[in-house]
Amino acid sequence: MSFVETEERRALRAAVSELGHKYGYAWFTEKARSGGQTTELWQEAGKLGYLGVNLPEEYGGGGGGMADLSIVLEELGAAGCPLLMMVVSPAICGTVISRFGTDGQKQRWLPGLADGSVTMAFAITEPDAGSNSHNITTTARRTDDGWSLSGRKVYISGLDVAQAVLVVGRTEDAKTGRLKPALFIVPVDAPGVEFRQIEMDLISPDKQFSLFLDDVTLPAEALVGSEDAALLQLFAGLNPERIMASAFAIGIGRHALGKAVAYVKDRQVWKTPIGAHQGISHPLAQVKIELELARLMMQKAAALYDAGEDLAAGEAANMAKYAAGEACVRSTDQAVQSLGGNGMTVEYGVASLVAAARATRIAPVSREMILNFVAQHSLGLPKSY
Repeated sequence: MSFVETEERRALRAAVSELGHKYGYAWFTEKARSGGQTTELWQEAGKLGYLGVNLPEEYGGGGGGMADLSIVLEELGAAGCPLLMMVVSPAICGTVISRFGTDGQKQRWLPGLADGSVTMAFAITEPDAGSNSHNITTTARRTDDGWSLSGRKVYISGLDVAQAVLVVGRTEDAKTGRLKPALFIVPVDAPGVEFRQIEMDLISPDKQFSLFLDDVTLPAEALVGSEDAALLQLFAGLNPERIMASAFAIGIGRHALGKAVAYVKDRQVWKTPIGAHQGISHPLAQVKIELELARLMMQKAAALYDAGEDLAAGEAANMAKYAAGEACVRSTDQAVQSLGGNGMTVEYGVASLVAAARATRIAPVSREMILNFVAQHSLGLPKSY
């Protein structure tokens, strides 16, 4: 791993930043407040090859890895328009299908995921399972020509814009004991599929849903990979999820910090701009340091994952997600504080970032569960749950 980005990655970062600023935070929040969607940006990013930069070239992708895809999401976030479904569609679903899908599944789904013409959601969380994925009850029952899938999922992002959802369940003969996940591609318009929007107190164009699966009939080829692959296939998607969640948080944090710095450079109520006062400058400098540290851990996690070091990548991805969420929350909070009363106005567009930032400490995995992971797996302490 080099601390100097390649010329190609610097060019990618610059090009994505230019695209993001073409739309910007005002456009993004207008879509969110009006109940609209970010389809225009999503489609343009797809046509330019940014959404599928991590997917294999033979299926229309860029042939890169998570390091490249994380750059795309971070720069869009820093420009004020983070695309949450990038965490899900190309990162989780695209990666799982690339690594474990059949040739038919790859040909059917990857080109669309790469160019943005297809969006795929991901469903793992259940009302009675929460962070304990071993309690998943969504069950697949074998039929003569495929599967029948039943269960309920909650807090599933983007079902309103998705054509399919990658569902994590378990087979009928694996209901008890440790989780042996089985992953299924389910069209959102299949009979027996229903989803209802969850009203969230967030200013975001990305909506959350409850998903209901009532004896959904699926062909045999809906199963991705092996039904006996245990956790390997699941974490092939969850590690990219954590890396991309870090990029999402770092991008928002950078956007908030940029707004705060621009404001305190110009705001003058005494003899000098308020940014000259250490009570303002030091907290912002601390935010800058914390964001850079979080980015370094994210880059380490991405490098390990792209090198095939799944176990080491899991530890680093969790640490990156923790650091990025903490830095993002601190950045948005300090931005509001730096702007004072103006930080609470719609005009300056800072307060609306706070709830989104706070969510990065909760989803897709909470800071507490990450601390549990590090305590147990990195420090070797007894399991607490």
